[in-house]
Amino acid sequence: MTDVVSSERLSAGTKAYLYTSLVIISAIVLIPLVTTALGGFKDLADLRTNPFGLPVEWHAENYTDIFFGDRYWRQMVNSLIIAALTVFLTVSVSAMAAFSFAHVRFFGSELLLNYFLIGLMFPAATAILPLFIRIRDLGLLNSYWGVVLPQVAFGLGMSILLFRNYFKNLPEELFQAAVVDGCGYMRFFWHICLPLSRPIIATVSIISFVGSWNSYILPLIMLNSEKMYPWPLGIMVYRGEFGTAWQLVLAFITLTIMPTIIVFFLAQKHIIAGLTAGAVKS
Repeated sequence: MTDVVSSERLSAGTKAYLYTSLVIISAIVLIPLVTTALGGFKDLADLRTNPFGLPVEWHAENYTDIFFGDRYWRQMVNSLIIAALTVFLTVSVSAMAAFSFAHVRFFGSELLLNYFLIGLMFPAATAILPLFIRIRDLGLLNSYWGVVLPQVAFGLGMSILLFRNYFKNLPEELFQAAVVDGCGYMRFFWHICLPLSRPIIATVSIISFVGSWNSYILPLIMLNSEKMYPWPLGIMVYRGEFGTAWQLVLAFITLTIMPTIIVFFLAQKHIIAGLTAGAVKS
């Protein structure tokens, strides 16, 4: 009887701890988002005197003027094109490379894998000057590819690591049965591996999409025409010589982060499945 009571008390304490932790983490995540969204409804004076409270007077025109403006949609389309190209190339290249590292034995595979993983240690900002010179020499300045290719290059390390771990945890019997039936590496990759890899494909796609969608330094360096700007550079429009329209900046940020939030919630199950694949083995 004592053991049962102590077990129930421990369970209640554990639940209380978990709920408290979740509430604290949720508050840390939600409070900045809610504050940003509410700030977009204020005027500049109200935002300065009451940054965290409800607006004294709701200014919905801060959102409508941005939402129905041509500049907003042009920047959103630019961001979408850059992110879509980045996701497609990152997933395609990293999936094929990771499959080779996971299932094909060749001389120097471990050394080559470590070479790719070194990229995890260096952000794009550390190589911005040689990147700019290389993109200029290739004639890709002020083009989508001048932003996409560096983003793909710096995203391959993490993507290959995730794909390789997932591929290595697929049952070995699948590959052996495919070989017995006369299936080569390419057919096994396209017809068996990829259909079973939807969770990790979704995970890598979301990580690449969010990274590209929020990228600031690469578009700033590689693009020099406002017509090519993605949304992170669009914030500069609201910065004047003597002041910044912070209420419009907050409204603009709220409108532009909504797509990533929606995409994340739609693919949440696949992302969790992809990140936890192989964590527990029976």
